[in-house]
Amino acid sequence: MNILAIESSCDETSAAVLADGHIRSNIIATQLIHEKYGGVVPELASRAHQQHILPVVERALLDAKVSKNELNAVAFTRGPGLLGSLLVGASFAKALALGLNIPLIEVNHMQAHVLAHFLESPAPSFPFLCLTVSGGHTQLVRIDGPLAMTVIGQTQDDAVGEAFDKSAKLLGLPYPGGPLIDKYAKTGNPLAFRFPMGDMPNLDFSFSGIKTAIMYFLRDNTKTNPDFIQERLPDICASIQHTLVQMLLTKLKRAASETGIRDIAIAGGVSANSVLRSMLLQLGNELGWHVFIPKFEYCTDNAAMIAIAAQFKYEQGDFTDQLVSPLPRMSF
Repeated sequence: MNILAIESSCDETSAAVLADGHIRSNIIATQLIHEKYGGVVPELASRAHQQHILPVVERALLDAKVSKNELNAVAFTRGPGLLGSLLVGASFAKALALGLNIPLIEVNHMQAHVLAHFLESPAPSFPFLCLTVSGGHTQLVRIDGPLAMTVIGQTQDDAVGEAFDKSAKLLGLPYPGGPLIDKYAKTGNPLAFRFPMGDMPNLDFSFSGIKTAIMYFLRDNTKTNPDFIQERLPDICASIQHTLVQMLLTKLKRAASETGIRDIAIAGGVSANSVLRSMLLQLGNELGWHVFIPKFEYCTDNAAMIAIAAQFKYEQGDFTDQLVSPLPRMSF
């Protein structure tokens, strides 16, 4: 069984080929044009997808040594994501599936992040909990099966990835800022500065408060010392990162306690953060969890995760038709 998968939810154009359950290729074209704007510009993203999608798909098939006539299905990201970006991937997938007269499979982007854990061994056992963290989402998900997922907690305002990027912008760091905070934090003291960890009822999150606290903290300190950020950048980054990671792990620990589930995973772009990965492993050792952390290449948006999600749907005959359209606010 050969599945071509396409991912185009934001600013990464990606195509992957899954052959007999194994990823043969996973090609990603990154859009660098957004760096000078300090964030993703939707119109520019959709135009870049149009430029990249054909070369990316051709390269994925070539690297996998699979011709288009050997494909059994075409999968694509239906949502959530940017409408213009999703339209490019969906339109290409629909046209290709129609031309080849093969099944079309729609995939939920966030569910695919969770199922990326099944791209390699060992994989979590059902049920397991997954903390999905990215620039647009922060969710605690209970997974009882490949297509049986329930959100048990989520952010009520901003995502943790946005909190990282907005904090980096306040520090004068270029986009994307989250990885740069991680980089500078390596030589800083995570306890140098204290920021309030706002709490929400049950298993939900809130990150708007800490973003405001960081803004006022920087404003007040630069008033008295204009060089404050430059002089204390590693300590500031380490303290911000430590606080955000603690907020995530506090809720994850509570979720594991309430559900009794001991297989714990993370997914999404922020799961590449080095402190989140190390602190989760440490917490897992303390509490006897089985911790699953994806490879860096499967943390950010990529088509391999779309492909493995599509395989589960293919096996259950869960196909879509040519009338399908993107859902920018697609839920679990």
